[in-house]
Amino acid sequence: MPYFYATRREGDLVVIAGADARHLAGPLRARVGERISVVDPAGFLLSVRLSSVSSREVAGTVVETQPHDPEPRAKVTVGISLLPAQQLEYTLSRCTELGAASFLLIAAERSVSRAVKPDRWAAICREAAMLAGRLRIPSVSGPVPLREALSEDGLMLDRSGESRLIDRIKGDCTLLIGPEGGWSPAELELGAGRLVTMGPRNLRADTAAIAALGVIVVSGTGTAHGSGP
Repeated sequence: MPYFYATRREGDLVVIAGADARHLAGPLRARVGERISVVDPAGFLLSVRLSSVSSREVAGTVVETQPHDPEPRAKVTVGISLLPAQQLEYTLSRCTELGAASFLLIAAERSVSRAVKPDRWAAICREAAMLAGRLRIPSVSGPVPLREALSEDGLMLDRSGESRLIDRIKGDCTLLIGPEGGWSPAELELGAGRLVTMGPRNLRADTAAIAALGVIVVSGTGTAHGSGP
């Protein structure tokens, strides 16, 4: 069962409403007396024994509290070029699970999609954050031109990069991933001095984003405090 976020908390009483309540009462078949895990953004994991369950509202009492800090040490903004909807949503979901601090969408020259769906993207990030038990839900902003993204001290991932990604990561960063067709010659020129590589293999954009973020998260600057796969 995934972790949950409380709609409100009053002392030891925890209430979950809306879509999360419907999910608990419906597909998850939660029952009175069952325990669920609720994330407290202050840095705690609550074990909550359910006292009432309905599709409108689920309520319970906190029976155990323990420290909970699953966030990576490095705050990484994943700058992902606009991709076809399915690939973009997959990238947002998996990178949220891995620990992305936020997302910045890039209107690259070779982006094949220009659709903007902020509500859909926010919902995907929230669901993925709940699954992973994260304290924070990453925001999604943009799309913005590459030049604007680079002004945020971004590093551009490309197999022609002058240095290895792992050698350039010292802490918080913005990691920029190109579209399926790759960065254009003009964009590569714009990113001169900021190009980093993970090797000579040509990766799909979604694969590159997930793999690169994983490299940072398991590095000395990005290792998560929590345990688990």
